[in-house]
This record gives sequence, structure tokens and C-alpha cells, in this order.
Amino acid sequence: MPEARHEVVVVTGASAGIGRAAVQQFARAGARIALIARDPERLEAARAEAERLGSPQAIAIPADMADHGQVEAAAGRAETELGPIDIWINNAMATVFAPFADISPEDFRRVTDVTYHGFVWGTMAALKRMRPRNRGTIVQVSSALAYRSIPLQSPYCGAKHAIKGFTQSIRTELEHERCDIHIAVVDMPGVNTPQFEWCKTTLTHHPKPIGTYYQPEVAARAIYWAAHARRAEICVGAPTLSTVMAEKFIPRLLDRYLARKGVAGQQGPRAIPADRPDNLWRPVPGPYAAHGTFDDGASTRSLQLWATTHRAWLLAGIGAAGVALGLRQLRKH
Repeated sequence: MPEARHEVVVVTGASAGIGRAAVQQFARAGARIALIARDPERLEAARAEAERLGSPQAIAIPADMADHGQVEAAAGRAETELGPIDIWINNAMATVFAPFADISPEDFRRVTDVTYHGFVWGTMAALKRMRPRNRGTIVQVSSALAYRSIPLQSPYCGAKHAIKGFTQSIRTELEHERCDIHIAVVDMPGVNTPQFEWCKTTLTHHPKPIGTYYQPEVAARAIYWAAHARRAEICVGAPTLSTVMAEKFIPRLLDRYLARKGVAGQQGPRAIPADRPDNLWRPVPGPYAAHGTFDDGASTRSLQLWATTHRAWLLAGIGAAGVALGLRQLRKH
């Protein structure tokens, strides 16, 4: 894998969750990093952490990814202070846990503006700077929910589906132009991040990850690998891969299963306090970092991700085993 020591990396949604873990991963590899998020205090904490972990230079840029002007200004500042951007990671997101009937038009649009349009503005800003150099990588942090939507998250699921379609369109345009800029999509499973603590919700019980879920470091390793492997799309975790396959072959069965299990499966036993703040329109202050509150059930490794990132070795091993078996059979005759 290429050495990341001299790379310039931009991470959106960098102050917590998957973005914070990705910053840590690139910092350990020695990258110079521009961190973009809304909360200045948490962003500064993440920036200082990056430099402690090995980044020779990290800068904090407060910005709202829903605002194209702010995103464009952040990209300009990143290049001015760090140099040409090598990798841009679109990761910022917002969600509302609620039945569709309980979501206001304003809140639905806000989720779409952050989670979908934020990726569009980030991609636009990155390509504007990468095109003249004909190099660079954009990583779209997507989700299994880009393939199979679930109840209670219609704005988020719609945005992730939109990211998939948008990215495929841009990728084909770049290939038509024979451009050497690479766009990778990383489809995530459930991840133990602070989003469940601060997402807006109309539910009476605390939102939680559904099914098997992972620690954010697993997601960060996948993002780092995708930024260098030039693979168009990778799935993270067996749940993501099985979701993609099930949606392809048994979508109606999934409809019925999620209708029965999906609502209760996304709610824990804790009741939600009436005064619980949410981060949809403004940041929730506090020392949130990469991890959420579901450490006990989160997986720290993914065999499926390991197999994906070591595919060449696995194929070589299978080939060698096949040759050995063939030679053994020849000796018998």
C-alpha cells in the first residue's frame, strides 16, 4: 500500500464517530489532515489528537457541509495551508429516527442537505482542485442502507441511495474523460458512534444500531484501504454484504422481515428524556469522540473486510492449494 506520509487528506464530519476514527487512522500514517465539522471545540480536540498521533500538521475548519459556500471555502483553506489535496473523504451525516409521518418537511430537507448535498458539495470542491492535476481520490462513506432501506430512517436512507446514484454518474464521466481521479464508495454496516446519542428522534426509547455492528476503527481501516486500493466499491462487514445480496434476490422477504423487526430492533430499553438535545440544526456540545455508548456489543474486527483487503493473497493461496491438490492426484496415477 502506498506510504501516506506526504498525503494531504480532507475528512468531513471529522469531530466524532467514523470521521474521528478516520482522522486517527490517517494521522498514524503521517498524513497532513484538514478536519471539517461544525463544532469548533470538538473539532479542535480532534485536531490536537491527530497531531499527537503522528500527523505533522492538522487544521480544524468549522463548516456546515450543507452550505456549498462554506465547503468551497474550507477546500480552499485546506490547499492554502496544507498543499494540494490528495484524498477527500465525504463522511458528514445527519439523521432523524422517526416514522415518516412524524418528520417535518424542514427536518427532512435538512437531513438531505447534510447527508446527500454535503457529499455533492464535497465532491464538487475536491474535483475542482484535482482535475487540473489529473490525480486524487474521493472516498464516499456510504452504507448498506444505500441498497436496502429500513423503517424509521427514510431521510437518511433516501440520501444514501442518492449518493450511490450520484457517484456512479460522476465515475462514468471521469472514465469517459480518461481522467485519473478515482472515486471509491465504502458501504458501512452499523457502527458504534455518538450519532445514537444526539440524532433527532420522535421515538420514546433510545435509538440503537440494528443487528451486528462494529467499532468505528473497523470503518476507519476500510476507508484508509479504499483511499489507496483504487477499488470502485467495497462492503464492510458480513452484514453489509449479506444485505446487498438479500436485496438483490429476496427484496420482498426483506420488506416483510423489516416490517416486523425493524422498528423494535432500532430501539433500546432506555427511555429518552424530554429535554434530550439533538444535533440536526446545531451541534450538541460535549466531549464526544469516535465511540458511542454501545461498546459492549460492538465487533472490533471483520473477517469479511480482512478477506476483501487481502483478496490477492487469498486467491494466490487458493491457486497454490489447487496446484498442490492437482500434483497430489497426478502422483496417485
